[in-house]
Amino acid sequence: MKNYLLLALLTISPLYMRAASIDYTNPLLPYDYSDPDVCRVGDTYLMTSSSFSNVPGLQILVSKDLIHWQLADAAIRYVLPGYEQGDPVLGNFVWAPSIREHNGILYIFYGDPDRGIYCLRADISDGLRFPLRWEQPVLVIPAKGFIDPCPLWDDDGRVWLCHGVAGSRYGLKSVLMMAELSEDALSVKTPSRIIFDGHGDHPTCEGPKMFKRNGYYYILHPAGGVATGWQVAQRSKEIYGPYELRVTLAQGRTSVNGPHQGAWVETPDGQSWFFHFQDVGTAGRIVHLQPMRWVDDWPVMGNNGEPVATYGHPKKNNKPWAHFAHRDEFDSTTLSLDWQFAGGRIEPRWFFCDAVNSLLRLFSAPRNDEMMPNMLLQKIPAVAFTATARVRFQPNQHKKMQGAEQAGMIVFGRKSFIVEAPADGEWCYLRLKMSATQQGQFYTSRDGKHWTSSGEPFQAVEGYWTGAQVGLFCTRDNRQFNDAGWLDIDWFELAL
Repeated sequence: MKNYLLLALLTISPLYMRAASIDYTNPLLPYDYSDPDVCRVGDTYLMTSSSFSNVPGLQILVSKDLIHWQLADAAIRYVLPGYEQGDPVLGNFVWAPSIREHNGILYIFYGDPDRGIYCLRADISDGLRFPLRWEQPVLVIPAKGFIDPCPLWDDDGRVWLCHGVAGSRYGLKSVLMMAELSEDALSVKTPSRIIFDGHGDHPTCEGPKMFKRNGYYYILHPAGGVATGWQVAQRSKEIYGPYELRVTLAQGRTSVNGPHQGAWVETPDGQSWFFHFQDVGTAGRIVHLQPMRWVDDWPVMGNNGEPVATYGHPKKNNKPWAHFAHRDEFDSTTLSLDWQFAGGRIEPRWFFCDAVNSLLRLFSAPRNDEMMPNMLLQKIPAVAFTATARVRFQPNQHKKMQGAEQAGMIVFGRKSFIVEAPADGEWCYLRLKMSATQQGQFYTSRDGKHWTSSGEPFQAVEGYWTGAQVGLFCTRDNRQFNDAGWLDIDWFELAL
């Protein structure tokens, strides 16, 4: 890589133009919100991220101050677009979305590496009322290997789409492409063509985000790979280029490896901020926030192009993300958006939200060659935590089903670890203690006071493009029978 960073930034004054009430410590969200994108609608900020094979997919977080975020919606609720029974799912489907508002419509574009570029829309002309009423997804560009799309509505009404390509499907990588879309952004007017070749100085360029400012078209994107790469800013007066570029954010002397793709967002009073992720392995791709300013129509991020660890005067022991760890009493008729199934869809036979008795019942479902499809999972935080559940497992009592079913707690990744609940229909407690380096140990208890370790300590393993996940399962082998056993969950608690 040429030293564009030093050439561009050595003469720029230190970047600490503090805004009132913006005080935080990175990572802003130490959870696996991979490839985050953010937009502002009025005074509200919306974030979405890659969800891969997890459903509900395209979770949407909401904030009023850029610092404190709450889960508010999911654009894909039940089944992933294009999914068919038997499809390989892990690491596939929903890659690197962009979220944008235009003329009272909220758009999410994302790339499915095996199917093409999809768009989902929701009418928000009457305001943001969650859950939003999302239209059915539209396959805008059917194409194997097209990923990481981002739209731009131009001043003259034309609609552009910049995107990357996946070498594993397309046979080419390290290029960015541009296409023109129809006025409603749901079909293609002109086919994609390459506008940037990153081979050489900026290999593995991907994840482009498009903007227009002061007459320039901007493409902000990472290059150099997830673990060791850097952020690039490109600009041109013409949509197809040629583009000039600078490196705007790199690890430098910090511990933030490969500050990767994200989003520029502007506050109502004109301040600029940049979100990006950092790949920390087992805990996934966690979210950072960088101050940003413009110098000679170039974005400058962080502290002179290096990621900041803190900004303003963050208060000790006041983590803005602490509210994400909580206790679920299962007293609703619907599942909280914290929970996701990893198998590409949700089937109605898998669970019952028994609000009357304030519990969740998971019914056993057959395993397949790839996974247990009815695992109920949450993201793990990139810090030490404890997960505890009060459960009872009642397997099917028919003699044909003896030994067919298992249930308990799981840490799910490329390699998974479980602790089984006793198959006696009695209440018990399951617990996972995880260190900040994702070393885990399971425990069991009958009374919630006296605990016995279960199995050996283990090192958790990341998933397929995701961090490890923790949750509960109820499964069985492929014996055919007309009924299922179940796991009742009284409560589940994730504590930091």
